[in-house]
This record gives sequence, structure tokens and C-alpha cells, in this order.
Amino acid sequence: METISPMWFIILGVTGFFVTHAYGVNMPLETLYSGAHQEVMLGLKAFKASITRRDSITSTPPSYSPSPSPSPLPSQDLKKPHVYLVTSYGADPTGNSDSTEALLAAMADAAKGTSEGFLMKDIKDLGGAQINLEGGNYVISQPLKLPQAGVGNLMIHGGTIRASNNFPSDRHLIGLSTSGESKSYDYEYITFKDLLLDSNFKGGGISVKNSLRINIDNCYITHFTTTGILVQGGHETYIRNSFLGQHITAGGDKNEKSFSGTGISLQGNDNAVTDVVIFSAAIGIMVTGQANTISGVHCYNKASGFGGTGIYLKLPGLTQTRIVNSYMDYTNIVAEDPVHLHISSSFFLGDANIVLKSVKGVVNGLNIVDNMFSGLNHGIDIVKLDQSNSAFNQIDQIFVARNVVKGMNLKATAAKMSMHGNGTSWTADFSKVLLFPNLIKHVMYSLSANGNTFPNHALRNVSNNRVLIETDEAVAANVFVTVDQGIAS
Repeated sequence: METISPMWFIILGVTGFFVTHAYGVNMPLETLYSGAHQEVMLGLKAFKASITRRDSITSTPPSYSPSPSPSPLPSQDLKKPHVYLVTSYGADPTGNSDSTEALLAAMADAAKGTSEGFLMKDIKDLGGAQINLEGGNYVISQPLKLPQAGVGNLMIHGGTIRASNNFPSDRHLIGLSTSGESKSYDYEYITFKDLLLDSNFKGGGISVKNSLRINIDNCYITHFTTTGILVQGGHETYIRNSFLGQHITAGGDKNEKSFSGTGISLQGNDNAVTDVVIFSAAIGIMVTGQANTISGVHCYNKASGFGGTGIYLKLPGLTQTRIVNSYMDYTNIVAEDPVHLHISSSFFLGDANIVLKSVKGVVNGLNIVDNMFSGLNHGIDIVKLDQSNSAFNQIDQIFVARNVVKGMNLKATAAKMSMHGNGTSWTADFSKVLLFPNLIKHVMYSLSANGNTFPNHALRNVSNNRVLIETDEAVAANVFVTVDQGIAS
């Protein structure tokens, strides 16, 4: 059996003393006896295991000369996190006094913080600095804005911000914008998280201008009169897991007819709205930028029967929008001259439908597929044409099909029909199903005559969404017809 020299136990004891001392410098007692103590014990255990190995016993023990001032361990050289606690600037977490200046001071210090390099050109990386609201309820009388452009990698989180009664009626509670000379982008990778923003019917919630890669996550924005979230210019603002409503309600509000304002306005490109609920506003989402994605959104703002709109796509001729896996609850989707628009896997309840609004009569690259429509048996079309300005006359690459409908009128751009009869002519009437009036671009048919006859037959006429097929003699036959409005070949 191997034995350990008593000298090694002395070395272990002394080493344990100095390692503990090194970890314990300027550390609270509770920290010393928690994480640091456990790390020391694990280190001693590993050290003991190494010196009890056979090769350690036979080797020459290292020389040891205790130092009265041990060098700090690497963990002591780590920088402290850049966290700015707003109460340390005098912010009142009870909401009894105005916290505007305190919050602005915290934002100013954060913006002047240590640079960790650069993100985009001229965007200083603040290293993940955090402005922590500490779960407080803060009242402000002026918008909160970073004092300068050109910063990024910053988070504002964890509390409630409310507008005072004298807050400007045309501003937003928090804004990423600058009045100075604009750079390629003013801000990058700014995160607003875990916030309740109450505009107190004095303007809007969050404004993002000329910024890149902005996150708005888990926010509750209410009592706005203009817009809950406004995105102008820039691109890649991601809004997710959030709730927006002008009035705090859960549907069936007796004052729904008076709802106003817009939940989200996307006036820029390449943005995404994901898993968001808009529960009261005149317009849920207004889109005037390109290449935006909307998914998992539930709109039950002002019902379309009261003049509201769930999602309004106001970019005629260049829509480039995808709406998927969303829930339109008594409120519709309106698209002006849609070009490159995809709507799929969504649920439309209470006569909610899709309105294609003609501005110059253009619709191109439109897919409305695999949706569910549940109506109130009021004779509403699942897709409606608004041709009050002009008729649609430039129609190409349209596919409206594979939708499931109950209590509403099915509309499609592709349809099939089978007929059985005895005679010389067969008329397939698609006028109740096809979306566009008097438009069939492609027809396929087959005629199967009974008995031993081989009649000549031909497609004789296509007009008013009706297809006429004739034979040169009376026969008993089955006729199958397929038509399409969206393709030319």
C-alpha cells in the first residue's frame, strides 16, 4: 500500500489557505462560502488526486515559497457587466414623481459606456449594456431617446413606463431617432424587452427610425392614439411575443366602433412580426414597406363591420409580403394592387376575408392557399375584389385555391366541374366560384361517350366564366372540365 508523506498534508493545508484567500479578496462572505468555496474544494480535490498518483510520489516535490500577497485569480480580472440601474439615477419606481430626467441620464451614461469595438460602420458596440428598470413603474413627461446616434448592442428592459398627463400628444414614449445628419444607420442591435408601455392616450409607444437589427420582445403597449410601434426606414426590426391595444379589452367592447390608431406601422423593409396580438385599434398592422413577414399574429382589433382592418398592405405594385399561420378575428386583410403576396395557413373568423383593392388594376404573383374561413352565412366572399377605382386588367400568376370554407362564399382562380347528360352541348358554369369576372386563361376537358359511338367534339366558347362544349351528334356522355384564371400556359 502506498503512503503519503506528512509533508504533503502540510502543503495541502497551506495551499488551501492561500487559494481560499485569493478567492476571498474583496468578496462578500456569502459569495465566499457559496460558488467560490465550491470551486476551491473542487480544485483541491483535483490537486490531491494528482499528488497521490504513483508517479507523483516518486517525483521531486516542487519548491514552495509562500507569498504574502498572492496574485489575483483570472476571475477577478473580469470586467463588471455594464448594468445601469435607473433608481440609482433618482428614478421613482412607484410612479409618484416624474422620472424623465433620471431615465434620460441612465440612457446617456449607457450610450457613453465602454466601447467593445464596432458593429456596422460608425456604430459603437456597447458590449451588451443594460438599462434595468428594476421592475418599477415610471412616469415620464418627455420622450426617452438616446442622446446620440451611432451606438448598438444595448438593452432596455424590465419595467413599466407611463406617459404623464402633459406628455406630447404626437410623440412616442421611447424613440430611436436622431435630428442630426443621418448615417447609413443610426442604431444597431438595440433590444426593448419585458416592458409595459402605457401611452395614456398621448401618442405612441415605440418609434424606430433608420435602424438595423432591432428587437422588440415581450412588450405590452397600450393606450396609444397614433401607433403602438412605428418602424421607419432601416430594416430588420423584429417584433415578437408582444401585445398591443389602444384599449385594454378582450373583445366585445361596447366602444369598439370608436377604436382608432394603428397597432404596428411598418414603413421599412425586411421586418418581421411574429406571435403578436393586436386586440384594439382601427388598423392592426399597416405595411408600406417591402419584403416583410407576418406570422402567428392574432388581430381582433376593430371589426371590419365597424370599419376596421386587421392588416392593410398599402404598397400598390410592389407588396412583397408573406402572411402565414395567423388569425384574423372578425377583421380582414386589405391589399392594394398586390404584387408578390403570399397568404397561407391562416384562420379567418366571423366573415373576415381578404380584399384585393385595385389602384391601377394590377395583381401579379398572388398566392392565397390552404386557409380556413368560417363565416356567419351572410353571403360574404372569402376573397373580394374592390374595383371602385378601376377594374383589374393586369392579372398574372394568381393562385387562389385549396381553401376550406364554411358559412361564406368560396372563391378561387382554379376550378373543376363534372357533368353527365344526353345531348349535343354541355355548359360548365364557373361564374359563382371564379374570382375574376369573365376571365378564363386555360381550359382542359375530357368527354367520355357511352356506347359504341365516337362523336366529334370541341370547345366552342369561353365567356363570362362559362365553358361550352359541343358534339356533332347527340350522345350520352360524361364531361369533365378544369379551368384556371391565373396562368396563360
